[in-house]
Amino acid sequence: MKKITFIFLSLFILSGFTASVNGQILDNMPQDVVHYDNDLVDMRPIALPAVRKADIMWSKRLWREIDMRQKMNQPFYYPIEPHNNWRNFITVVMDALREGSITAYDISITDEFLVPLTFQEIVSRQVDTVHLTLTRPYPPYDQYDTIIYSDFDPSRISRIRIKEDWYFDKKRSQMMVRILGICPVMIKERNEEEFTEPLFWIYYPEARPVLAQAEVFNRFNDAARRSYDEIFMKRFFSSYIYKEQNVYDRRISEYAQGLDALLEAERIKLELLDFEQSLWEY
Repeated sequence: MKKITFIFLSLFILSGFTASVNGQILDNMPQDVVHYDNDLVDMRPIALPAVRKADIMWSKRLWREIDMRQKMNQPFYYPIEPHNNWRNFITVVMDALREGSITAYDISITDEFLVPLTFQEIVSRQVDTVHLTLTRPYPPYDQYDTIIYSDFDPSRISRIRIKEDWYFDKKRSQMMVRILGICPVMIKERNEEEFTEPLFWIYYPEARPVLAQAEVFNRFNDAARRSYDEIFMKRFFSSYIYKEQNVYDRRISEYAQGLDALLEAERIKLELLDFEQSLWEY
């Protein structure tokens, strides 16, 4: 009888100790910041001014490319592994596509938003198959055929293309810009040569609610939190123009190479500034 009582008493003490330990774990979770800030969860996109067709007296469509390898653009690429609700740009986009929050559009035909793609279609397109003929490293050193499969690797996405419209609003007497589409670009290798492959287009106005709630690292102040929507709307990135709307529908690289291509992109950028300046008298 004493043994049975002792066993029940021991089990009661152990269960109470376990409950107290679990209670301590739940009630005293470590806080990894000085002050917990959850403002970005309910953040809304930056409000845009209403635009009437009658107020647009001039407009031009441009295509830009953001290279994430540049120092100013590195917050788009890092961190490679998400942590503390901090994700890089492509992780935010792919998670939203997986959840169905935003829609991807096919890029193989045109850069218009015509043919929607599912998340599975995007991933399956990036499964690359390469047929190679290799030589065995041991005698008789005969050759054999093999197939190398490579899965989708988001870390290979190091560029972002932007489609935007610049216009002069005569009601506000101001040159303004609206981003219409975003396209992630992957860097691939074949035969020891690198080439770029655009993946899909995203309609930016549709993606803004998602991007407004995704945090971007601020290299100047950890307390001043920024979102990807804020980065795009306030133009906190470095880019270069690779195409302007033209009658031939061609890119700069199709008629200029090397330094000439850079000078042509700079000419297009200066045209925007000169147009706005020429409207005023000093």
